[in-house]
Amino acid sequence: MASSQAYDPGRYDRPSVTADIVVLGIMDGRPVVLLTRRRQSPFADRWTLPGGFVGIDEALEAAARRVLAEKGGLVGPVPEQVHCFGAVDRDPRMRIVSIAHRVLLTPAELAGLTLDAGQRLATIDATGAVRIDGDAIALGFDHAAIVALTLDRLRGGIDDAAFALLPDRFTLRDLQGVQEAVLGRALNKPAFRRRMLDSGRITPTGDREAGTAFRPAAFYTRTIKD
Repeated sequence: MASSQAYDPGRYDRPSVTADIVVLGIMDGRPVVLLTRRRQSPFADRWTLPGGFVGIDEALEAAARRVLAEKGGLVGPVPEQVHCFGAVDRDPRMRIVSIAHRVLLTPAELAGLTLDAGQRLATIDATGAVRIDGDAIALGFDHAAIVALTLDRLRGGIDDAAFALLPDRFTLRDLQGVQEAVLGRALNKPAFRRRMLDSGRITPTGDREAGTAFRPAAFYTRTIKD
């Protein structure tokens, strides 16, 4: 067996690693994503996802939390890994592998965001296009692909993931609205209500909406399983 002294790390290339964060919420019935404007090249003045390099001695989760705080202004949410993006030409500077993460915000968390001049909440339409003030924009790097895949993964697990986009108490109307916003299509109301009530995922709180002209809707909460 070769001795450890024969191993030369300098013989191998060392790609850099970044953490890019897709911060998603629902606003006015549409998915929105947090973007930051780049200040330097490449893609100077273009909108991108909050992102940054992972330190050589930094754990991936720690890097994602740091980037979320520094670039997104969010402290507390735990970023969830979505996918690894490693196309050779994804960054014109050098070989950089991105670990994409997602963070899902409730309406209160979304409303609590304090955005500076270099940040925007952009809408994502049913086709997956990212829009600011109604106009489709081209994101820097491969961030459009990161957003698209993150949204696709979210759609695939929407029955569970929707709760992270809702307040603790919600109506079936709220739950259906979130799912429709993410899926980009309408759902049959009776079938949706029946599926959710039969799924065991939600539990009635015993409370109802107040101040409504019609029969007030019941509030539910996500079922906590042992």
